[in-house]
Amino acid sequence: MATTDKTPIVLIHGLWMTPKSWDTWAERYRALGHEVIVPGWPGIDDRDVADIRRDPSGLKDIGLAQIADHYERIIRALPVKPIIMGHSFGGVITQMLADRGLGVAYVGVAPGQTAGVTALPLSTLWTGTPILSNPFGIKGAKPLSKRHFHFTFGNDLSRAESDVLWEEYAVNSYNRVFFEGVSSVLNEKGGVTRVDYARADRAPLLVITGEIDHVVPPAIGRAIVKKYRSTGSPSVVEYREYAGRTHRLVSQDGWQEIADDALAWATEHSAASVA
Repeated sequence: MATTDKTPIVLIHGLWMTPKSWDTWAERYRALGHEVIVPGWPGIDDRDVADIRRDPSGLKDIGLAQIADHYERIIRALPVKPIIMGHSFGGVITQMLADRGLGVAYVGVAPGQTAGVTALPLSTLWTGTPILSNPFGIKGAKPLSKRHFHFTFGNDLSRAESDVLWEEYAVNSYNRVFFEGVSSVLNEKGGVTRVDYARADRAPLLVITGEIDHVVPPAIGRAIVKKYRSTGSPSVVEYREYAGRTHRLVSQDGWQEIADDALAWATEHSAASVA
């Protein structure tokens, strides 16, 4: 591993995805001289998409606290605090890690809401219907259909184009993660995803959304930022929204702009936070 004085970056993937979903940003950041660590969630680890589909048993009955603890162990083993970026449910985990003080800057890319952020647009609820409709399946690992992938990730594409991406990227769900995320919305103090919104020493956080995202519409991103700011905490929390972008912010055409903006923001604000 090359020695560099640039801040390392940890990228956290979301539900239905693997570390492969970050290949675009990871390669770009490595080319700029950053060490980039892209661990899989427990049960995914370094397995490929086809292998996970063949045997999703390792994904069953794993929850958000277990996933956050997994990333905390990895991050604490690094020689310095990293920039932490998370996509979708990876953005929830990013906020949980921020609450533990593990990074020098954080970027939530279309992040899910943490406990107490009650915005739940209909399109967001619809993305969870295949899982939430069967409460007895909470310990399971349900496949993501091509039809549902088209709604959640490929709504800027034709169905045929979306199906190609499904083949390359999509894996089974961690059902418990979705149930825990939804149940935490109305349980700010006791939900699994609870964080201290008023924490004064939290490193800077950037929330990014896409204008036509069905999973995390801008209303959720704005609600997250409003929740942090409403406490009067001096910690920096900022928001950016990108026109014409779906939930596939990390790979949709034009992803380079968002990747570069996120890194520039995190680099600038991480330097300020440790000054």
